[in-house]
Amino acid sequence: MESHFTAYMYRLRYIERWSLMRNTTRETVAEHSYHVALLAHMLCEIGNRIFGRSLNADRAASMALFHDAAEVFTGDIPTPVKHHNPKMLANFREIEALAAERLLGMVPEPLQDAYEPLIIGSSPDAEQAELLKMVKAADLLDAYMKCLSELSSGNREFTVAKGQTEGKLTALDMPEVDWFLSEMAPSFSKTLDELSE
Repeated sequence: MESHFTAYMYRLRYIERWSLMRNTTRETVAEHSYHVALLAHMLCEIGNRIFGRSLNADRAASMALFHDAAEVFTGDIPTPVKHHNPKMLANFREIEALAAERLLGMVPEPLQDAYEPLIIGSSPDAEQAELLKMVKAADLLDAYMKCLSELSSGNREFTVAKGQTEGKLTALDMPEVDWFLSEMAPSFSKTLDELSE
């Protein structure tokens, strides 16, 4: 039986993010998913190599690649809309769960066990819970990088979003995030010529 799963996953490149804001550079959910996977992997390796942890960076990257997969059906629902009030958030979470189930239903049956935890999620054990924290942190970091990029392009539209995202990152109280913000994030405000010096 023909499976449309991969074709739908590729359609994430058509779903735009930050739809309520003026952007100097457009970003799709596919691009965002790649960036979150890159950052989740990096946060795990920072944790492992700098803070002596034992995190599965490869698994975190896989989880990140699929963290917004259901948006192929729902679109990217802007944070101010989704989090307007608890009832609205609960309704959106239910819609996202239904979309994830629909997407999982497209995965060929022999592969479903491999993709169910990535698309639907599962009751996480301690190790999985730590990786989910890394993916969430990477998701926030990617939003922060977007804000830095837009602000460095002169787009003040992202000023408030940057402040809000900084607050959320600080509230995580994660040494891996703090290290990344100190050692790596400043480069995102530089021009190519400044990076090349």
